[in-house]
Amino acid sequence: MSETRKDTSCDLFVIGAGSGGVRAARVAASLGAKVIIAENLYLGGTCVNVGCVPKKLYVYGSEFGKAFGDAAGFGWTVNESSLDWATLRDNKTREISRLNSIYNGLLETSGAQVIHGTATLVDPKTVEVNGSYYRADKILLATGSWPTVPDFPGNELSITSNEIFDLDTFPSRLLVVGGGYIATEFAGIFNGLGSQVTQLYRGDLFMRGFDDDIRRFAADEISKTGVDLRFNANIARLEQAADGLLATLTDGSTVTVDTVLCATGRHPNIDSLNLGCTQVSLSAQGTIEIDPNYQTKEPSIFALGDMTGGLQLTPVAIAEAMAFAYEQFSDTPKPVDYNMIPTAVFSQPNIGTVGLTEAEARAKGLSLQIFKSEFKPMKHTLSGRNERTLMKLIVDAETDRVVGLHMVGPDAGEICQGMAVAMKAGATKQHFDDTIGIHPTAAEEFVTMRTPAA
Repeated sequence: MSETRKDTSCDLFVIGAGSGGVRAARVAASLGAKVIIAENLYLGGTCVNVGCVPKKLYVYGSEFGKAFGDAAGFGWTVNESSLDWATLRDNKTREISRLNSIYNGLLETSGAQVIHGTATLVDPKTVEVNGSYYRADKILLATGSWPTVPDFPGNELSITSNEIFDLDTFPSRLLVVGGGYIATEFAGIFNGLGSQVTQLYRGDLFMRGFDDDIRRFAADEISKTGVDLRFNANIARLEQAADGLLATLTDGSTVTVDTVLCATGRHPNIDSLNLGCTQVSLSAQGTIEIDPNYQTKEPSIFALGDMTGGLQLTPVAIAEAMAFAYEQFSDTPKPVDYNMIPTAVFSQPNIGTVGLTEAEARAKGLSLQIFKSEFKPMKHTLSGRNERTLMKLIVDAETDRVVGLHMVGPDAGEICQGMAVAMKAGATKQHFDDTIGIHPTAAEEFVTMRTPAA
């Protein structure tokens, strides 16, 4: 099916063809609903185009420089190497184009009608796109979020995560403003690719919301890689200079760079929706308010994903989309369980986490046992690289259940995904202790911790 079809009414109109919108449209269509979906930018949304997918490809690319250095300890002689930024960038673009086509095909084979254009609400059951009007019993808002640029003089000279993937020229000097996972990942990527990276964070310690031990350990390890981490620091103004961009910081010092990346958060992408013609309400943070079934204050309008202020994770948006579709178009609701959702930060080294931080567990009044292990990865006993790994288990002493699991080190995301299954099933510390480890791996450390930390 294509957008040339003239149908102007449907059971469900989805605004936004990102991960959540696409999954909701496909599942609803498979359940017999007549579905129309509109997208004004790119199929697949942030994750596929300017988020998870290109970011991970760039992480892979950035790790080769360290691998070339590691090789000597294993007897390899590696000739002089250099990065061709254009090759990495353009190969990434080709892969994203391939994925865009796949998303388009998935939608059309599901039976959903795809429209390319900006969808605007006319009333609670009418949407306008490209001058045509569409009537829908239900409307799902799934337009995601957009990078927020802080307000400072010269901020128009900076870029966001939307633009950094496709720079014409590789930045030899990069200033990253922000201390969340997006800022930290890009700092690691461009440091690994050969850029001189400075990262600013306005607080005492970056990666707010993660376990404090993990935050401190990650800061030490990332600093070792060459990223110039500066805490309690922020940008005051930015101006063009003869040799690049001159950034003046709040302490009066200056940094001259080629590119300034602002990664200071994201906000709901709702400006073009015309919510004023509905009863849809916003929270104090500007996110769309919904009930447990993703319904807004307007009975016919629903919303999910980043724009609702929950966890900004692609798998969460997909899970919510499936729950929405089954709730509205089937007799078998499948609600999302938000407990024990694993996540990873593809910083260098990686961060992986499942469950509660130590501070969260203590705030719940739990009596805790804490287990930690810090070590040098086996690979680096020969590579000579000064990198260490930290693993941490948080155990409810009364039930013996493992309520938090955290890691900084190579492949943390891969390891924590498997651990999340066990924790979702209610694994106890005794289950971990009774599990035979796979030797020699880093992951076995999680099942060999026996002595609680002081």
